[in-house]
Amino acid sequence: MLSQIGTLREISECCRTGRKLDASHSRWLASALQKFLSHECVSVDEALGLRFPRGGVPWWMEEAMRDRDAALRQFVRKFCPGKSVRAQAQYIVTRSGRYAASAWRFDREKKDMPKEYPGTQKAYLWQAFKSGAPMPISERRLRDLLAV
Repeated sequence: MLSQIGTLREISECCRTGRKLDASHSRWLASALQKFLSHECVSVDEALGLRFPRGGVPWWMEEAMRDRDAALRQFVRKFCPGKSVRAQAQYIVTRSGRYAASAWRFDREKKDMPKEYPGTQKAYLWQAFKSGAPMPISERRLRDLLAV
């Protein structure tokens, strides 16, 4: 499914910039749209190969969760090296709770990260919150994702 997302992003960029669409992408998109228009597939998502299991996580949320988890793992690598996974999780729970109650109320509307954040804890928290995945998350969930 991730390859389809990558292909769609390339097609989108070509359309946005006026670049010529690669022939293989053009054929893929035409085939997918034909499947939808001929009712072989009940949704555009299905026609494009963006299926997720019943009751599963949609592709866009899975992607958001990966981005969030990566930001949180980078956070602990930079600011909690040498601490136990439990201590790292507790630290993130505390910091993300404070960020949610203070700066995120203003940062959520910003398209770009505030210029004073790069290199700080807020940079990684901003990325995690901005990912679109649920934040803050529980200490238990944090322990699971940090233990990997």
